Amino acid sequence: MSGTGAAMETAAELIIVGGGLAGMTLGVAASAAGLEVCVIDRDDPVAQRDAGFDGRSSAIAHGSMQVLAAIGVWSHCPEAGAIEQIRVTDGPSLLHLHFDHRQVGTDPLGWMVENRHMRQALAARAVELGSRLTVIAPARVVTVDRQGARATVTLADGRRLRAPLVIAADGRRSRLRDDAGIPVTEWGYDQAGLVCTVAHELPHQGIAHERFLTPGPFAILPLTGDRSSIVWTERTADAEQIMALDDDRFVEELAARFGGFLGGLRLVGPRFSYPLALTLARRFIDRRLALIGDAAHAIHPIAGQGFNLGIRDVAALVEVLADARRLGGDIGSPEVLARYERWRRTDTMALVAATDGLNRLFSNDLPPVRLARDLGLAAVNRLGPVKRLAMRHAMGELGRLPALVQGRMP
Repeated sequence: MSGTGAAMETAAELIIVGGGLAGMTLGVAASAAGLEVCVIDRDDPVAQRDAGFDGRSSAIAHGSMQVLAAIGVWSHCPEAGAIEQIRVTDGPSLLHLHFDHRQVGTDPLGWMVENRHMRQALAARAVELGSRLTVIAPARVVTVDRQGARATVTLADGRRLRAPLVIAADGRRSRLRDDAGIPVTEWGYDQAGLVCTVAHELPHQGIAHERFLTPGPFAILPLTGDRSSIVWTERTADAEQIMALDDDRFVEELAARFGGFLGGLRLVGPRFSYPLALTLARRFIDRRLALIGDAAHAIHPIAGQGFNLGIRDVAALVEVLADARRLGGDIGSPEVLARYERWRRTDTMALVAATDGLNRLFSNDLPPVRLARDLGLAAVNRLGPVKRLAMRHAMGELGRLPALVQGRMP
């Protein structure tokens, strides 16, 4: 990272606007690949690592773990709960779908990591990368000028940063995406995701439960210790009423949906509510600009694939940039960015369609529809090759895999 002028302008190879999970993962990955990177975030990074910041946990698919291991982050994640099995049920139906990691190998199907622990791991790895990765936070971006051979980012304190490429990792309501005039397809689900962590009397044995209830999916996801992360979907109006309950009443409502198979429950930490919607950018690139993570695609949490989709963005983009850099090319050129967009478009569209379709299908309580989907779950459960294919897809191991997803640097 080099300064110019009166130390008010800094040159880098890559500027990332947004230091959330996707933005910091890209910052670490690109730095590990040899690029000089600057990450700018509006939030205090210390506050982001507090348990009260958002309360969420992320499912880390096996392919995503390979990425995190290759860039040196996974070794900083001791608080990762292994997902050994997944059990999918439809309301009170006795028919179900059961995934067991032993049917496809020895590794877990995935892991659950609290977001605060993932942020801590990314921060620890950022320190190890030294001067190749600079994090400026809290800081506010005022303007982004992308008209020349370099993009210039101006901060509220007057500092300017220049690089061949700027990355929009600034979330679902991305200002950089909107300023670039990139249209989005979006709609709300009239649902909210209630998120909390619970401790329970009995061990979960690494089993994740996805229960499809009429208002939406109810997920019980194994964390370390006798704890689980809850992602509980309700209609927006009902979610507001549930969130207004005191903790004891909230746990009563939770237990009614959770069941008693893990014994008594108690809240661990705060609870949160998030509106659920789909947002999909029509383009993932513009002049000297690329979109990753929620800035490119924000999907329903029904399959727990949101962060995994962002990690695959990171893996593909880093490979494209590393290839261009190795050949002495302009990493922000239209040709390089077009390669990234082509690589990511198909995977993204497939997952958007799948999550949206599943949510609509399983939120429909008409008896013929319920019977059809229950028979479908049972059929997949009995068809070994189909079930193994579904597991491989959930593990992020299908399609054209970037080098990082295969566990190696590009």
